[in-house]
Amino acid sequence: MSDFDDLLAANREFANDFNLSGFDGVAHAGIAIVTCMDSRIDPLRMLGLKPGDAKIFRNPGGRVTEAALEALVLGVHLLKVERILVVPHTRCAMASASETEIQERVGASAGQDASWHAFHVIENQEVALKTDVHKVQAHPLIPDTIKVGGFIYDVDTGLLNQLV
Repeated sequence: MSDFDDLLAANREFANDFNLSGFDGVAHAGIAIVTCMDSRIDPLRMLGLKPGDAKIFRNPGGRVTEAALEALVLGVHLLKVERILVVPHTRCAMASASETEIQERVGASAGQDASWHAFHVIENQEVALKTDVHKVQAHPLIPDTIKVGGFIYDVDTGLLNQLV
């Protein structure tokens, strides 16, 4: 017995009608999305997209990190990305507590001190979003022809609000 048997069974069901075999891996709708790892976000469905349409990069807070920039550069130059959406969300844990509070919560859960680990909380989502969009626009390997937008996803309504 594996701790993952339920997921492997679900995967077998998924594979029964799998239809992406031979897919070329490019973003068929020309979209890349940087968003949060929050499970309330369904990046494809919130934009009316389907598997194969977009490249999706997720991390805590939906920030444009160095790893996200790396993925975006690859998406633009190798995977047909033409538009980039940066999409943090309402009621995000990374924007609703201080660095110390998150460190204390993680430390309590881990049973050890976590004050040494940076979690990069977001003090002001709107300022962070504008900064992240500018990071993408200013990157020397992302051409000016690429459209970049900054949005907040409302986890209670499902709506996107474009701020940048």
